[in-house]
Amino acid sequence: MVARKITHLSAEERVARGAEANVRTPLASHTKWRPAIDRPDPVALLEEQNRTREPDLVPVRHGRMMVSPFTFYRGAAKIMAADLKDTPVAGLDAQLCGDAHLSNFGVFASPERRLLFDLNDFDETLPGPFEYDVKRMAASFMIASRFNGFSAADANASTLAAVAAYRKAMTAFAAMRTMDLWYAHLDEDEIMTALRTTVAEAKQAAKASGKGAKKREKLTQKAAKRAEQTRLKARTRDSMQALSKLGEFVDGAYRIVSQPPIVVPLRDLAATYGLSPDEIDPALRKQFRAYRATLQDDRRHLLERFEIVDVARKVVGVGSVGTRAFIVLLQGRDQHDPLFLQIKEATASVLEAYLPKSRYRQHGERVVQGQRLMQAASDLYLGWTKGVDVQRNFYWRQLRDMKGSALVEAMSPVGLAFYADMCGWTLARAHARSGDPVAMAAYLGDSDAFDTSITDFAERYADQNDEDYERFTEAIRSGRLEAHEGV
Repeated sequence: MVARKITHLSAEERVARGAEANVRTPLASHTKWRPAIDRPDPVALLEEQNRTREPDLVPVRHGRMMVSPFTFYRGAAKIMAADLKDTPVAGLDAQLCGDAHLSNFGVFASPERRLLFDLNDFDETLPGPFEYDVKRMAASFMIASRFNGFSAADANASTLAAVAAYRKAMTAFAAMRTMDLWYAHLDEDEIMTALRTTVAEAKQAAKASGKGAKKREKLTQKAAKRAEQTRLKARTRDSMQALSKLGEFVDGAYRIVSQPPIVVPLRDLAATYGLSPDEIDPALRKQFRAYRATLQDDRRHLLERFEIVDVARKVVGVGSVGTRAFIVLLQGRDQHDPLFLQIKEATASVLEAYLPKSRYRQHGERVVQGQRLMQAASDLYLGWTKGVDVQRNFYWRQLRDMKGSALVEAMSPVGLAFYADMCGWTLARAHARSGDPVAMAAYLGDSDAFDTSITDFAERYADQNDEDYERFTEAIRSGRLEAHEGV
């Protein structure tokens, strides 16, 4: 392996780099977005993705995407990647999530058993222009606000809140010492304290103002209550809870219950992958050994205390539907000591068609290394392997480890604006870990020019997403695409 040459610029040189980027790519250049004249057919891009996906699950993916323009957007990362390639960039790169929409943030347990709020999906991760993630995040707030029936003013406010939080956080990270930045995180106590402060401020404003302030107070209290419910629910989501939902006790042992097409045990699916019953067990064990070899020694030692009990295919998400995804039931000391792992197929990032390819040849490793770089703390069991079909790559992680996500569709404008602030801060922290926060902060500046420019982009892109959604649903109505709804 060739060692990379590391260049250390002074703080002044890093500020100058950001200022030069501002001259080269003014903040106002992010406004007035228009689709390219030769923009590809969005339906054709989805069809291209479908070619490598499980044929019986492709209609499920379409059914989930057609629920609303927002669910369509969640599954349309490839479409937006094609649009982002033509947008202005400052030349300041960071490790990208690649799919930083607002539903790809959430809470999960750190190894110390603290609930952290962070990005939680890295299937598309790749180094690239930081603006790509910011624009995908901002557009998701605009689209979600419209879907929730918010006024144009409230939709703009939540989007502005997300971008402003990103910019202000980057300024704060630029002033931090290196290790302080690396340790920065957003945990449950900080979130609940911020919510209580917001509720108190709303209550104080309601005393001094009229009916509008009182309504805001009630909405703020409701948002705080829902956040507390999400926190408590997340703490119940572990392998024991998963066993109660996904397992059945048969002949003195647990196994994964069949719930087709969402959950199909491998015993019912082996023939689909060209395996006989006698070939399943050795193939699984070979995969498991290869995966364990990618873990740190202490984590590998821990995992060796567990043995595989059962495996099933399990449909997950919206955009991921149709890629191969499995769950593995393991047990430790006895049948009351379960561990569920998830195996997800890792294909090429949608950004790789427009950015330099990953330095990692194995896409499972690309996902794992990107996640470790961007998250404040990552799953103990993150690892990767090739499939039985060596052309396919996978990554492994825990299925449920106190994971929780916000119910965006039920949020009020007040709740969504608070959530936007969390997401903006978190994305900035993730970018600051891998990019140059000093240069990025210098580029973003102290005014709201970047905020308003990206919000303008988000509004225009939301309009385009509506058009794409209509073309998508028309393709389903015409029979070009097949969709299974409600699955």
